[in-house]
Amino acid sequence: MGVAGKTTMYLDSCIIVKLVSHEPDSAAYHAIVAGQPVVTSELAIAEVRSALFTKERTERISHQARLTGWHLFQEKIRQQEFVLLPLSRQVIERAGAVIEQCHPDVALRTLDAIHIATAELNGDTMCSSDGRVCGAADFIGLLLTPPPKK
Repeated sequence: MGVAGKTTMYLDSCIIVKLVSHEPDSAAYHAIVAGQPVVTSELAIAEVRSALFTKERTERISHQARLTGWHLFQEKIRQQEFVLLPLSRQVIERAGAVIEQCHPDVALRTLDAIHIATAELNGDTMCSSDGRVCGAADFIGLLLTPPPKK
């Protein structure tokens, strides 16, 4: 739970990528997370790096933009703007249960289930723009940050 009466916001990797690189809705997500205590799973270390490489490989960002985004992510971790939550056996077990709970209504992927389980076990509000993550979070009753207005 957050500090000074604020609920902690859990960011999945797709939101973190929006915050460390330019995407059409990056500014809207910067506004959503501004001033909020923010956490994510240690899993984001690999996922964010992979996503930035994918964006470079598909020519959506330059090599320099990838490096800048990665360094910004690392700096936000160092400054504890993004607090990393551990990937534990409890999280993995809960992720499996979330997948089962959502079946067959939501086709939830393993890594997405890990993010949901981490947020749920930590008592956070989930912030994601991924339809499956939002659908599963809603399905299990996890609080969701409203998407930005278009």
